[in-house]
Amino acid sequence: MPNSDARVSAPNRLSVPDVLRGVAILAMLIAHAAPFVPNMPWAAHIFSGSINDLASPLFAVVMGMSAQLVWARSTVIPITLLQQAIRGIILIALGMWMATWGSWVAIVLQPLGLLLIIGVPLLLLGIRAIAVITILVLLISQLVVSAAREGAWWFVVQGPVAAAFADWSINGAHYRLMNLLPFFLLGGLLIRRGLKRDRTMWAMAIIAPIAYLPAAVINALDLGRVMTGDYLDTLHDVGLVFTAYAVVVLISTSKLRERGARVRDAVLEPFRAWGQLALSLYLLHVGVVALWNRAYGWPDHNIYLGWLLIVPGMCLVAWLWWRYVGTGPVEWLMSFLTGRRKPLLTASSRPSSRQAVNEPVDLV
Repeated sequence: MPNSDARVSAPNRLSVPDVLRGVAILAMLIAHAAPFVPNMPWAAHIFSGSINDLASPLFAVVMGMSAQLVWARSTVIPITLLQQAIRGIILIALGMWMATWGSWVAIVLQPLGLLLIIGVPLLLLGIRAIAVITILVLLISQLVVSAAREGAWWFVVQGPVAAAFADWSINGAHYRLMNLLPFFLLGGLLIRRGLKRDRTMWAMAIIAPIAYLPAAVINALDLGRVMTGDYLDTLHDVGLVFTAYAVVVLISTSKLRERGARVRDAVLEPFRAWGQLALSLYLLHVGVVALWNRAYGWPDHNIYLGWLLIVPGMCLVAWLWWRYVGTGPVEWLMSFLTGRRKPLLTASSRPSSRQAVNEPVDLV
C-alpha cells in the first residue's frame, strides 16, 4: 500500500475567487482600521496605502469572476440578468443606508452595485469584444474622470439623483464605475482562461511590479500628486491586482504532497471563509466603526484596541460563523431576495477543504 504522503494533491482552481475575495475584504479591514493607528512608521503608511488601493479593484475582479461563473451555470438569460440587476440594486440600497451610519469609511457598495447592473450583460459578449471594451474604457478613463471632476457643479445643479449617479459612475472621490469596470471585465476573462498557471498568469506577474512602481515612486519621493482615477493611479491598481492574482493562483494550484496540501489548505481556509462572508463582514465592521466614531470620534493617537477589534476581531468572528454556522446572514438574505436561495446552516455538512474549494462561488 503506497504511503499517503507520496500522493500529490490536484490543483484547486475554483478556490481562487473565494481566496481573492478574502484578500480583498482583509485589505479593506486593514485600510479602515488605519485611523486607529495614526502614528505609524513611514513604511507602515506606505503599506497601508497600498492595501487600501488594492481592495476595491480586487473586489471588482472577483465580482467579474463570479458573474462569469453564474453565466456558465445559467440556463435562462433574462432570469439571470434580472437576478443580477436585483443584486446590484440591493447593493446600492445597502450602500446608501450605510452612508448614513456615521462611520469614517467611504462606502464602496453603490459603485459595485452599478458595476453589476452594467457589467454583467457585457460578459455575454465574446472574448475579443470584452477585451476591446476593457481597453477602450481604460484609455478614456482619465479623460472622462478629469472632465467630470472639473464639471462637478453641473451634476449638482441637476438634482440629487443625477449627482448621486455621477458620483457612483464617474465623479466619486474614492470609487467609481469608470475605473472599476475594466477590472470587472478582466475577472470574466480570467475565468474563461481557467485560473491556471499559464502565459497570462506569468505575464501578469511580470507586469505587476512595472505597473506598480511609477505612482509609488512619485508618492514616496513627493514628486507630484497622483490623482485618483488618473492613468498612473489605475496602473498602480493594476500592479497590485496582478500581484494578488499571481500569488493566489500560484499557491492555490500548486501540486503538493499530502502533508504540504494540508498546510496550504489550512492557510487558505480563513481567506476562503472571509471571502464567502465578505458582504456580511463588510457591513459588520462598518457598523462597529460607526459606533466607535459616534462615541469617541476620529482617533488622534494610536488606539490599538480599536485596530485589534476591526482586523483580527472581525476576521475571527467571520471565520467562526463560517466554520460553525455556514452562510453569512447578509449573503443568505441576498440569495433569498434574488430567488437563488441557499441554506443558512451549512457548516455541519461542509465537505473537506479540498472538496469545498471546487464549489461554485457567489457574488459579493
